[in-house]
Amino acid sequence: MNLKKTIKMQLIDTHTHLYVEAFDEDLSLVMERAFASGIKHFFIPAIDSTYKDRMYALEASYPDQIHLMAGLHPTHVKENYEVELDLVEAQLKERKFCAIGEIGMDLYWEKDFIKEQQTAFSIQITLAKQYGLPIVIHCREAFDEVFEVLEQHRGVDLFGIFHCFTGTLEQAKRAIALNFKLGIGGVVTFKNGKIDQFLKEIPIEFIVLETDAPYLAPVPHRGKRNESSYLTLVAEKVASCYAVSVDVIAQRTSENALSIFKNQKINFKK
Repeated sequence: MNLKKTIKMQLIDTHTHLYVEAFDEDLSLVMERAFASGIKHFFIPAIDSTYKDRMYALEASYPDQIHLMAGLHPTHVKENYEVELDLVEAQLKERKFCAIGEIGMDLYWEKDFIKEQQTAFSIQITLAKQYGLPIVIHCREAFDEVFEVLEQHRGVDLFGIFHCFTGTLEQAKRAIALNFKLGIGGVVTFKNGKIDQFLKEIPIEFIVLETDAPYLAPVPHRGKRNESSYLTLVAEKVASCYAVSVDVIAQRTSENALSIFKNQKINFKK
C-alpha cells in the first residue's frame, strides 16, 4: 500500500464489524492502520443483542470516528426474534443511532425462518421510518424476497444502503429506484465477483464503499482477515472500473455516504 498516495484521501468505511472477536488482539493497530490509510469514519452494523456491550465499548474508545447502528441480522432471526426486536426498539428509545442495520434476508444458510426473517425485516423498516433513519440491507440469495418487502414500504422515507451488493445490473437498478445506494466491498476485486463487469454502468452517485471486515477481504488478502485499511484496495478497483482517479472515488463515495447518514456529525479533521 502506498501511504503517500492514500493518506490524503478521506474515505468512509460504511460497513465494518470492528467489535467482533477477530479484532480482540490488535484493535488499536487495526485502527492505526486505517487512520494512516485515510479512513477516518466507520459505520458499525449490529448483529444481535449479545454484541451490544462490545459495540458500545468500541464507540467509547473512538467516539469521533465510530457510528453505531441498531438492528437484528437476518441470520440471527430465530425463535426468539420478537424478544430481540423489543431490545432493538428499547435501544432506539435510549440513544441515537446512525441507521437500522444490518437487516434483511439471508436464505443461503437455511430457509427454516423465512417468514420470521420477512417479518423482522418489515418491523425494522417501520422502526427506521419512525425514527427517520436509513436502513442497511443484508441480502443473500434473497433478492426477490427482499424486494417484495421493500415494495410494501416504498416511499421517500425509505432509503439506505444495499450492503455488499452482489446482484445483477437489473437488480442494482431496481435497488436504486427504491432509493438505495449500493455498498461495494472486497467482492469487486474477485475474479468471479461479476459486479466489476457492469459497475461503470451505475452512476457513481449511487455507490458507497465498505469492507465488511473481518469478512470478504479484497485481493490480494482474499481468504484472510479483512480490516478497514483495506478499503483503499476497494477504492483503487472501483476507480479502475470508472476510469477515474482514486481521489475522485474517495471524494464522491464519501459524499454519497454522508447523504445517507445525514444525522451524523462528521469531521474529517478528527
